[in-house]
Amino acid sequence: MDQQPPGDRAAAGSGVPMPTCYRHPDRETGISCTRCGRPICPECMVSASVGFQCPDCVRQGSGTGHHPAASRPRTLAGGSVAADPRMVTKILVGINLAVFLLVSVRPALVGDLTLLGLAWDPSPPPGSIEGVAEGQWYRLVTSMFLHQEVVHIGFNMLGLWWLGGQLEAALGRSRYLALYLLSGLAGSALTYLIAAPNQGSLGASGAVYGLFGATAVLMRRMNYDMRPVLVLLAINMVFTFTWGGIAWEAHVGGLIAGVVIAIGMVHAPRDRRTAVQVGACALVLLASIGIIVARTMSLT
Repeated sequence: MDQQPPGDRAAAGSGVPMPTCYRHPDRETGISCTRCGRPICPECMVSASVGFQCPDCVRQGSGTGHHPAASRPRTLAGGSVAADPRMVTKILVGINLAVFLLVSVRPALVGDLTLLGLAWDPSPPPGSIEGVAEGQWYRLVTSMFLHQEVVHIGFNMLGLWWLGGQLEAALGRSRYLALYLLSGLAGSALTYLIAAPNQGSLGASGAVYGLFGATAVLMRRMNYDMRPVLVLLAINMVFTFTWGGIAWEAHVGGLIAGVVIAIGMVHAPRDRRTAVQVGACALVLLASIGIIVARTMSLT
């Protein structure tokens, strides 16, 4: 004769009706799912790390007893693995190209979107004072997506595509986007601080140099041969300081920001990964804001 389960004996002795399996109402059971608490019969129960689970919870959480998201594959930095690892990169390239085409049709927009500290614009009469120090904070961001020359946008978009796709796959979409935008903002902030107030600046170079710095950190973390990226970075830095008309401040600011953020992204301990990564991004953001505020106070 089969031994009666302890739950059955307790229920029978107390005179309380036995619960029935939620999938088989005609079967009494003393076993419940450890996740949802619904009664399950021996045919429906599935062994888990602790106790038993019902078939529905197993399908939702892959039988691990955790939320389904806990079983999803993760990138090196803890981000979700996406079906299209270049989605954000494609969007960023598309935005840059769209703005380039827009200003090609309406050249007057360049003056409205360029990074400018403080300057007098005589047109249209009677003229006006323009710039970040005058409250036009948006210029710090719009200038990141603004290009006038085909060669300029060509080099920047090649760098974005070549470096961005690899970083997006390694970091995940949200972390990669934070890296790009904060590197670009840091480049704009340093340009605003050092460059002459009436000197205009534009282009995604600050953000792209942030990707350069992050790529070097990532390759070091993966123990890859760093010589190719270091040689390419060195060549670009030579151009930065020898060619005329280049805002080297944006390159340097973006590069420093990219290195700092990437170190936080890929070297954060697993148990405190989110806190360290958010902290690294917050550090760059606060430093950029501090620079912007200090420069604005000095100009006004």
